Amino acid sequence: MSDDTAPAPIKKKKRLTRRELERRRMIMRSLGAGAAVVTASLVGYYPIISQLFDRLRPPGAIPEDKFLAACIKCGQCVQVCPVEAIVLGDGDEGYGIGVPYIDARKQACDFSCDAVQCVLACPSGALSHDIAKKEETTMGFARLARPDSCLAMKGEGFSGVVQGPDFEGMLRYEEIDRWVPIKVADHPYELELCDLCVRECPIEGAISLVALSDDADDNRHIPTITDKCVGCGTCEMMCPTAPASIIIDTELSLGRSA
Repeated sequence: MSDDTAPAPIKKKKRLTRRELERRRMIMRSLGAGAAVVTASLVGYYPIISQLFDRLRPPGAIPEDKFLAACIKCGQCVQVCPVEAIVLGDGDEGYGIGVPYIDARKQACDFSCDAVQCVLACPSGALSHDIAKKEETTMGFARLARPDSCLAMKGEGFSGVVQGPDFEGMLRYEEIDRWVPIKVADHPYELELCDLCVRECPIEGAISLVALSDDADDNRHIPTITDKCVGCGTCEMMCPTAPASIIIDTELSLGRSA
């Protein structure tokens, strides 16, 4: 056999020293930790970027992106709300965890504080201190989302308690006590024509009932929202239909529709 056909000699793989092995492990651990941090960051941002949670923010909230950046999640606004309308975001909201919002159907902001105490309590400016009274807030805007189920649109009345006897929502009834809100379930109604969205709205002139025809025998009316609406959610909470015929469009939902 000639030298040309002889197999090439096998090169022995160089063994790494202990120091080199330790350095390699350190690099791999650093890369793994970095990837974990990046992944966690993306997971945290996903609910916000994808707008999974369309939240109604407290009175005075600055635009959503700036609000999320400014809010320090201190919970001061939660503590001063007399009807406990403001709650904090849960863990499934990513970086929205601990950020205050209002679930209007469960508990609206009825301005029982007679002003904007949450704004005064906010130390970061996430709730604008330029707001001095309830009429200056812009939380959202009411919309008759389900006209077919609206009792006023049907010309029907309402008898009983809103959302049933087990409903925990609170409302300030000025004819009962100007300062102390009571449970909605403790205040039954007997109405020939349902006008709860108008009757209990805390903003004068924000919503009214308009007759659908000139016929005196036609009792049908349509809830009509004006530009005075601040989106407090009281109409949504007090709507006796399930689901609510009238809802609040938030900044995000209004942006999408635009």
